[in-house]
Amino acid sequence: MPGLTRRRALTAGAVLATAAGAQTLLAPGAPAASHPHGGPLEPFDEIYKGRRIQGRPGTTDDDMGGMGGMGGTAGRHHGHGGGYAVFVDGVELHVMRNADGSWISVVSHYDPVATPRAAARAAVDELQGAALLPFPAN
Repeated sequence: MPGLTRRRALTAGAVLATAAGAQTLLAPGAPAASHPHGGPLEPFDEIYKGRRIQGRPGTTDDDMGGMGGMGGTAGRHHGHGGGYAVFVDGVELHVMRNADGSWISVVSHYDPVATPRAAARAAVDELQGAALLPFPAN
């Protein structure tokens, strides 16, 4: 029987690494429905810590017309919100959907959250009672 050579050891290591990688790729993962970016987002309208937070799908002025007179403020952020508009006390909170499906806002930009509702709540927490100022489009 031939002895173990460096070539055979490296070949065996490469085969094991390839097999482990293939097994990881072929292993069943979590169902797509469990991911935060799996389906359509539902509208919300609630009072959180004394502040009214609202959100709903749609980015055009006409889509937001039914949000208590807030029409005319949505749709100016070039689609960063992934087709979703969020408001804190009637002022639009600029939100953006990341590639991994998480959401960030201009107020809590470095703290990604799972949903636009969570982004609105994080903004209220970060504002600590201060008024949200409108975000200029350009």
